[in-house]
Amino acid sequence: MTDTQPQPAVSIRDVVRHFGRFAALRGITADFAPGKLYVLLGENGAGKSTLLRVIAGLLAPSRGSVQVLGSSNIRAVATRFGYMGHAPLLYDEMSALENLDYFAALYGITDRARCEQAIRTVGLDPSLERRVGQYSQGMRQRISLARAIVHSPELLFLDEPFSNVDLRSARQMTTLLAKMRDQGTTIFVVTHQAALMEPVADECIVLDAGRLIAREQGIPARLLSPYSVEERDALRDETLRRDSRESAEASQ
Repeated sequence: MTDTQPQPAVSIRDVVRHFGRFAALRGITADFAPGKLYVLLGENGAGKSTLLRVIAGLLAPSRGSVQVLGSSNIRAVATRFGYMGHAPLLYDEMSALENLDYFAALYGITDRARCEQAIRTVGLDPSLERRVGQYSQGMRQRISLARAIVHSPELLFLDEPFSNVDLRSARQMTTLLAKMRDQGTTIFVVTHQAALMEPVADECIVLDAGRLIAREQGIPARLLSPYSVEERDALRDETLRRDSRESAEASQ
């Protein structure tokens, strides 16, 4: 009988990440199926951005293993990623189209039409000659997203993509993400604005103090506002009990 279970897009095992004596990630193990839109939730300092950067190969784990797109050599598959972090990673003295021309060339793309289409996709005009340094913060965020998707990545990592973006533009961005997911792209989004992602999320990943404490289908209504202290502590206690049971079973 043939196993038709798809290979995980991302597989992480017992991942720990320290910054000095501080443990930002504490033994996270998880598999993430391809072609899904995952939303990472949690309070400030929960480890969301650190986990995103470890998966994307921007940080090495202090312990544990990460396999992405079937490879443990993340650098070897990094050209198949798109990444949008807190910094827009744009050249202020260049126009949006000039920026995308430059970044697309890094992926061997010389077709300017693809750059123009990426800019239109995020709701902006590629013929706008104004320098990016003169753009509003929301416009810069949208061009940063265009930069991250210009090469049609298989994996897309977005860290707070809706910062300083107006509601209408943010909804356009979520519609774009849903379309990319439907076309097979695996997407990870870190956000504090869970309500924006609720209509399109396949699964939410909840972190607290460096631990993965919950995985939920979609984004349940109770997660659209921050956890109460009681809910957070209950999830944390259940995670610790589960980890203890698994450790006991493994030692038998």
